[in-house]
Amino acid sequence: MQSVKKEIVMGGIRPTGYLHLGNYFGALRNFVRMQEEYTCFFMLADLHSLTTHPDTKELKTNIHRVLAEHLASGLDPDKCALYCQSHVYETSELYLYLNMMSMVGELQKTPTFKDKVRQHPDNVNAGLLTYPVLQAADILLHRAKLVPVGKDQEQHLEMARNIANRFAHHYGEVFPEPVAFNYGSELVKVPSLDGGGKMSKSENQNATLYLSDSDDQIRKKVMKAKTDSGPTEPNTPKPDYIENIFLLMKLVSTPDTVQKFEEDYNACTIRYGDLKKQLAEDMVNFIAPIREKAEAIQQDTDYLKKVMIQGAEKARISAQATLQVVRQAIGLNYY
Repeated sequence: MQSVKKEIVMGGIRPTGYLHLGNYFGALRNFVRMQEEYTCFFMLADLHSLTTHPDTKELKTNIHRVLAEHLASGLDPDKCALYCQSHVYETSELYLYLNMMSMVGELQKTPTFKDKVRQHPDNVNAGLLTYPVLQAADILLHRAKLVPVGKDQEQHLEMARNIANRFAHHYGEVFPEPVAFNYGSELVKVPSLDGGGKMSKSENQNATLYLSDSDDQIRKKVMKAKTDSGPTEPNTPKPDYIENIFLLMKLVSTPDTVQKFEEDYNACTIRYGDLKKQLAEDMVNFIAPIREKAEAIQQDTDYLKKVMIQGAEKARISAQATLQVVRQAIGLNYY
């Protein structure tokens, strides 16, 4: 019986900063499930990081830590291609061709470019401008159809579709149109502990729970989470910052625990100190095994090297097959 060809998924995370709870529930947990059901390419986007972090002194350590955290979260290098972007040299060639399909005016209007210009006014480099083109190259290189991205990356995906369509218009159909893909009901935006926005790799670090945080750091951060004096009338709607604490609890605590505090809140008998203590312990129990596993993997540099080589080999087989078709389509076949 002929096997059914699996859809191709391509996802990536920049290896700058420390991975946090939002990365786990927003990406890594889904990646672990996807590797069982699809042909998956998961990338550490080190070339992307150079656009805003040209100083590479810590890059190797960051790559090793983020790779170890991927593995500790359940990604299996035998079930997916887990690789560094810079190890797949074909990316740069496709990036060059796709730049010819990209309009400067369009790139200048992307919100992420405008944000980065505001954040790094002294480093407005061409790589920053063409960041979405490199992102398109990462996806189209594997002819991926499914891309696990959040809402903030939708515009980049739209640009990848535009570039793929322009390529088709000039040279013929080579790339499928990539679409955003997640297990919808399980796409979680993890709120920061201060109630302002979501957890971040680089900003509001005291309000973000990192996968590398110690037990004490987790407890201290959770105990500082914003609360108030509590509801004065039964079944009062929760303010955002209290809703956030309950959302975090739903991620790591048992349903019974969540229900107990929900009932206490609705009955106006809730003690926020008890709520935060419970959340802190449940959070420690959740993060500690990932942290400890990641620390052990990070020490095993031979294993990390093996994983990176294995991932790059898988990714390059896919990339070389695509580039062959691309060169043929463009007409770069002179002999």
